[in-house]
Amino acid sequence: MNPQVENIRIDFVTGSRRIGNFCWASILLLGALGFSVVGFSSYLHKNLIPFLSAEQILFIPQGLVMFFYGTAGVFISLYLWSTIWWNVGSGYNRFDKQAGTFSLFRWGFPGKNRRIFIEFYIRDIQAIRMEIQEGFLSRRVLYIRMKGQQDVPLSRLEEYSTLEEMETEAAESARSLKPSIEGI
Repeated sequence: MNPQVENIRIDFVTGSRRIGNFCWASILLLGALGFSVVGFSSYLHKNLIPFLSAEQILFIPQGLVMFFYGTAGVFISLYLWSTIWWNVGSGYNRFDKQAGTFSLFRWGFPGKNRRIFIEFYIRDIQAIRMEIQEGFLSRRVLYIRMKGQQDVPLSRLEEYSTLEEMETEAAESARSLKPSIEGI
């Protein structure tokens, strides 16, 4: 095997292009459009939705509030779709043993700081830290504990579907970089 390949390890990080994000953005958009159509039909006094009578909803206050909620939902949905379109949060973690560096690259929103690139020295890595919170909103995140700095996240909140997958990734990183593993 090529020694240069053995000294470089790249872990890719999935961004916003996930099935769950597509589902949430679509559901929110459809619901928001439904609220907007109901509010607009109450203003026009016409049945734009066949199974709903426009006379049952007064424009002030119900129709106006529904139209406002629908408009707000459309804007939130557009925000979600823009994060999916630009794949915000995607990137990679690059470990180069030969140069002695650890690099983080992430994509952000378009603009001056769209590309986020941070480089650290491998010698400053103290430990690989696992943060695990089980429950309804479970959270499994890998961090690198750096000397004199904040912990650096290696993964997204929902990156690991199983605890075993997370432990395997932490063990592989620790074997490669030689720090200890901490769990919280």
